[in-house]
Amino acid sequence: MKKILVTGGGGYIGAVATNLLLQKGYEVVVIDNFATGYEEPLREFKSKFRSKFRYYDLDLKKSLDPFFKKEKNFSAVMHYAAHCLVNESMEKPQKYFGNNVCGSQNLLSALLNNGIKNIIFSSTCAVYGETKYNPVDEKHPLNPANPYGASKLFVEEILKWYSKLGFLNYVILRYFNVCGASDDGKVGDSKKPSVLLVQNAVRGALGIEPFYLTCPKVDTPDGTPIRDYINVVDLNEAHISALNYLFDGGKSDIFNLGTGSGNSVLEIVEKTQKITGKKFDLGKGEKRKGEYSKIFANIDKARKVLGWEPKRKLEDSVESLVKWYKEHPNGWNS
Repeated sequence: MKKILVTGGGGYIGAVATNLLLQKGYEVVVIDNFATGYEEPLREFKSKFRSKFRYYDLDLKKSLDPFFKKEKNFSAVMHYAAHCLVNESMEKPQKYFGNNVCGSQNLLSALLNNGIKNIIFSSTCAVYGETKYNPVDEKHPLNPANPYGASKLFVEEILKWYSKLGFLNYVILRYFNVCGASDDGKVGDSKKPSVLLVQNAVRGALGIEPFYLTCPKVDTPDGTPIRDYINVVDLNEAHISALNYLFDGGKSDIFNLGTGSGNSVLEIVEKTQKITGKKFDLGKGEKRKGEYSKIFANIDKARKVLGWEPKRKLEDSVESLVKWYKEHPNGWNS
């Protein structure tokens, strides 16, 4: 079975990805500096999967030569590692360009130097910015409204050049809003505090912490932003479809990952209350910067080219998060 390098495998999405890859029989090696990720899930994977799994405490901005001298023969890289908070990127842009762009370029240089040709890159719908039309397809103009989106777009451009010059093959996956946990509720989001709406709504429903509305007023029917909420397992199954696409000789390409429909913040809150059967107060938090009014995905291209489509509904995401937070009310380290 093929050997896959996962960067950021101690983070929320990366840990779910690592778990899924291991369950499907891949050999997996993780790099994470644990600035925002956690060792706990990786220790559990190591105990369960033994020789099929290893992880290293490494920063992508530092030399990766010793690592690649030890670990060889990767079939592909899944590059999840990144800072990803929109509001923080508005306050600390240097952090985002330094980590997301420079760290990615250092990784890519190492891949080129070691003959690793295939990479799946975690990008974001934030590269589109304020939309000119919805649902958004991959041809929509690119106009990031925050440094986070800009940092991801810079890496996309680097990848395009490396591919154009024949150095590597890529699939860029532009995520919409990610929610849920692994289906069994064993691997989930540990961000403290989380900035992800569905996660925070479930935590509010379970009484773990108060729920606060932090979105600015925007031009939508109820005045709250509309986003496309995709389950984290569906998202990672798309990564495996993208791996198979590259292994089968597919050309470098870009795909949106969402559900194809949008919900406002208040609609998500109402649905979460209905699914859990728990009402909770809506507090007023500090308004986030760098947000825009409405975006949801056109996923026809991923359906057609990758043979992928989301299977899980919002109910599934909420129910998996209920399982996760009941066992880990404070995430890993609890």
